[in-house]
Amino acid sequence: MMDKSDKIFVAGHEGMVGSALVRRLESQGFTNLVVRDKSKLDLRDKSAVDEFFAEEEPGFVILAAAKVGGIKANNDYPVEFLLENLQIQNNVIQAAYEKRARKLLFLGSSCIYPKFAPQPIPETALLSGPLEPTNEAYAIAKIAGIKLCQAYAREHGSNFISVMPTNLYGPNDNFDLETSHVLAALLRKAHEAKMRKDRQMIVWGSGKPRREFLHVDDLASACVLLLEKYDSPEIINIGCGEDISIQELAELICDVVGFDGELAWDTTRPDGTPRKLLDVTKVKALGWKPSIPLRGGIEQTYEWFLANHDG
Repeated sequence: MMDKSDKIFVAGHEGMVGSALVRRLESQGFTNLVVRDKSKLDLRDKSAVDEFFAEEEPGFVILAAAKVGGIKANNDYPVEFLLENLQIQNNVIQAAYEKRARKLLFLGSSCIYPKFAPQPIPETALLSGPLEPTNEAYAIAKIAGIKLCQAYAREHGSNFISVMPTNLYGPNDNFDLETSHVLAALLRKAHEAKMRKDRQMIVWGSGKPRREFLHVDDLASACVLLLEKYDSPEIINIGCGEDISIQELAELICDVVGFDGELAWDTTRPDGTPRKLLDVTKVKALGWKPSIPLRGGIEQTYEWFLANHDG
């Protein structure tokens, strides 16, 4: 059982996922959260991570720090995506073991699954086929993190769990068009098209791929539940169990933003995986379900974008 005063290190607290976890833990009355800005602690630096763990000795560790990006960034910088993620997770997972953390939660990603996995994707699909080439480097790093957590569990009995979230969105998302994921990119594109009074908005790909989207605050509620109730080294999916086509998503976002021009599809651009929906039977059996509907979540995210990015 977790106590409200247990020391919890949230690695990556400035990112979309880490900041949502901090909000959720604080709202549930956890009072002893430890965070460090990147400028104070470089998780790629093993000696710095070891020193931090020796000093703080956190009882619980949430590893939400990672180098992340959309199709373009993953495709352009495979070396950085592979190396930096391996460095971060190896350092933190090893230090958590050596300094006897009671539990570690490693955040993976749904891109670990094969490009043509069965839909919805069960946890057992891991390593059953080739990966999507455009984000292979990131996926390989995340799979290595999962395997390291499982190795510590098997060899040393460590309570290290790994969760696989679906596509996430929400406050603190990355809205840089060069490196962002699809929902945030579409939100910004629609906003800028509206501001310029454009007649049309160009969207990458055919609009046909189907994707599942989960608000990051729903992910955070699932993670806190899993910290309290889930002790298996077997990976566990977190998603809403419903998907939507990219075309439907683009239309929904234009409606929320108030852009009433046409959508134009640039089919010279890659679509990525045709469909990606997670099987969330396991997490739902633990009593968790998402509470934020897609439209309401997008409206809230657009408000956050306007408050933090506009102009």
